Formats: sequence, structure tokens, C-alpha cells
Amino acid sequence: MTPTNVNQDTPPATKPGRATGFRGALLTLSLSMLLPALSTSIVNVALPSMAEGFSASFQQVQWIVLAYLLAISSLIVGVGRLGDIAGRRRLLLVGIATFTAATFLSGVAPTLWLLIAARAAQGIGAASMMALSMAFVAETVPQPRIGRAMGLLGTMSAIGTALGPSLGGLLIAGFGWRAIFLVTAPLGLLTFVLARRYLPADGPTRRAGRLGFDYVGTLLLALTLGSYSLAVTLEHGLFGSLSTALLVAALVGLGLFLLAERRVSSPLIQLNNFRDPALSAGLAMSVLVSTVMMTTLVVGPFHLARVLGIQPALIGLVMSAGPVVAALTGVPGGRLVDRLGAQRVLVIGLIGTVIGTISMSLVPISFGIAGYVLSLVVITAGYALFQTANNTTVMTGILAEQRGVTSGMLNLSRNLGLLTGASVMGAIFAFASGAADITTADPGAVATGTRWAFTMAAALVMVALGLAIGSKRSARMRPRYPIES
Repeated sequence: MTPTNVNQDTPPATKPGRATGFRGALLTLSLSMLLPALSTSIVNVALPSMAEGFSASFQQVQWIVLAYLLAISSLIVGVGRLGDIAGRRRLLLVGIATFTAATFLSGVAPTLWLLIAARAAQGIGAASMMALSMAFVAETVPQPRIGRAMGLLGTMSAIGTALGPSLGGLLIAGFGWRAIFLVTAPLGLLTFVLARRYLPADGPTRRAGRLGFDYVGTLLLALTLGSYSLAVTLEHGLFGSLSTALLVAALVGLGLFLLAERRVSSPLIQLNNFRDPALSAGLAMSVLVSTVMMTTLVVGPFHLARVLGIQPALIGLVMSAGPVVAALTGVPGGRLVDRLGAQRVLVIGLIGTVIGTISMSLVPISFGIAGYVLSLVVITAGYALFQTANNTTVMTGILAEQRGVTSGMLNLSRNLGLLTGASVMGAIFAFASGAADITTADPGAVATGTRWAFTMAAALVMVALGLAIGSKRSARMRPRYPIES
């Protein structure tokens, strides 16, 4: 096996005559990251209206969210690999079309279960958009600007997450819950038109499809990830009999998947790739830090309401400080990556996140909203720097045949961290508070739960920091992901 040049398949510096195409491609990829994030966060605020409209229970309408997340988590790696084989532009166009059609169908669905099915289809399209957008960066962005491009994609994802609740609330108040889908569908159509015009055509090697697709491995991985996702969401991290059974199923599925990958000639994931410390550490750090970020979303509303006594109308405003900071930090963070190097910025981001989580666990209640917001700003700014640098580190210099599947794994690691944070860290918060019902717990109990949750969060980020420092030296020597015959 011969080492891969870091600059393989990297586009040359942008020339004046190609500036419009470059900007058009970057706009397309930005929308492809914005819409899936927006579709994740905008629906949560509509669940009460949907439950009322369909005369359904909360447990039933919860599947509107779960179907979307399960589809993304289960298929994002397989979709990325399929893009490497069949052509990323072609598959991204199919994904955008699927997302757009499913979004419109969600807006006109006459029954709850048709809406859930449409949301699952929307998740399939979103998986394609998320997995392939980052994979396209190396083909459309000059090498000196890759950090900035990664920062922009992270910014668009943060904007989508931040915009969802407020935009959804306005649309529901004015036009009803169906408007949240019917307004998003035209944006999907615009993204499709831009993708057809500006994204580079698939090369002849990919069109030939000389690499086989691992159907067995894809199915086993989808079942494994689906089992894990359900295990950590259905019982909200309490791990009763159903969640335990699903976790066992996920472990069995993982074992079968690893066995299958060692036996097929063209596996879904090249297991030897995990010998590269940059890839292994990057994925592990993504899971850990995303778990911590979800802690702020799970614990924050209870702490603000029960400990600081903030009215519900203001909680969303205070919580929006995090996504706003992430949106403002992404592009400047990308410029730092291009100037200082991804590894340095990655370590800086993790150190900032550690400081923020420690501050959140120790800040006195007397500091009030200011103390909470300041800690949240430090955490989120550190996370934005980390995400931009980590995405750049993992995606730079890999073989063209592995960009899609690697991008899929990177997005999957983030999703698994968010799912784990929502369940496990929420359970730690509730357990540490000592209250039977956290929604009615006294302020002291909630404050204790907050301290323990963010102490655990700080420990997780310190583990990530150790991984970053340990992989820093190996990142300078970059023989990346050869395809084994």
C-alpha cells in the first residue's frame, strides 16, 4: 500500500473566472446542511399542536421526531458509502429530491401514521444531504480555504438548530403546524436547482461502479444503530427491560457487523482505517463532545426554571445564546484553522469547553442568569472551534473513494453523541437531584443535579482532550485510508 498524498484530489486555488461556481457550490452545500438541522429542531415545538390535531397521545406524536432521527442515524454511513460508489452528485440530488417531496408530504399528511412515514422518508433524504455535503468540500473548495468552508457548514447547522424553535413558533401561531413543512419544501426545491447547476459532475471511475456495495454490512449496521437509538430514547435513559433488550440487540448486531466486514471483499467500512489515530480519535471525540453539548439542552431548561426562577417565555431566549454563539464562531474558527492548523484549534476548542463545563458546575447560584449565560457561551464557542477543526482534520487528505463514508461516520458520531447525551446525561441529572419527579423538584435538588451533570460533562471533555493530545503527533504523518483489494 502506498501512502496517500495529503493534497490528492484537492482543487486548485480559485481563479477569478471560477469564483461564481465556487460560491454557488458553497451555497448549495450550506443549504444542504441547514435544512436537515432546521427540520430536526422546528418539529419539537409543534408536537402539542400535532397531538391535538390528530387526537393522539404524546407517546404517539413523539414518533414524528424519532422516525426522522432513526432514519438519519441508521442510514447515514451506508448512504455516504453508496455516494462514493455510485456518484456523490447523483446521490445528493436524489437525497435532496426525496427530502423535498417528503417535506411536502409531511405538510399535507391526512393521518398521523402517514406523517410519521413521511418523516422517515425525510430522514433518508437528510442522511444523504448531511453525509455528502462535507464529502463535497474537498472537490469544490481550494485547499487553503477548507477550514473556512467547514466552519461555514457548521455555522449553517447551528443556524438551523437555533432558528427552528422560533420560526416554528411563529409559523404555528400564524398558519398552523402544517406551515413548518410547507415553508421548508420550497427551500429544498431551491437547493435541488442549485445542486444541479453548481456541483461538479461525477467522475467516470465512480460511474463505473467498480467497487461493490456491502448490502449485508449496511443492513446489519442500520439494525444495530436503530436498536441503540431506540434504547436510549424510548425510556429516556432509565434503561428498563425494553431498553436493556434493545441494547443487547445492538451489541449482538455490532458483533455480527464486525464479523461480516472482515469477510466481504468490499466492506462498508474498512476496519483497518481505524488504525489511523486521527480518524479513531476524531470520531471518539465527536461522540464525547456532542454528548456534552446535549447536556446543556437537557439540563438548561430545568436549571433556568427551577433554580433561577425564569419564566417559560424567557427560557428559550436564554437558551438561544448557545446556538447563536456557535453560528457566529464557525466561520472565524475556520479562518483560525486555515491559519494556525486544525490540531491547534482543536485543542484550543476543547480547553475552552472544559473551562465552560467546570464553570457551569461551580458557578454560584447568586451569579444568576449572567453566570449561566457566560458559562454557556464559553462551552458553545469551544464546541464550535472543536467541531470545525475536527471536521477538517478527519476529512482532509483522505482518498476520494472514502470521503462519503468518512463524512457519514463523522455525522453519525455527532448524532450518537446527541442521542446519548439526551438520555444518559439526562438520567444522571435526574438521579443526582434525588427527586422522584424533576419537574417538581425543589431548587436545591435541581442545582445539585446540574453540578453533577456538568462535572461528568467536564470529565468527558477532558477524555476528549487527552485523545486530541495523544493523536496530535500522528496527525502530522498522513497516509490516509487506502482501499485494500
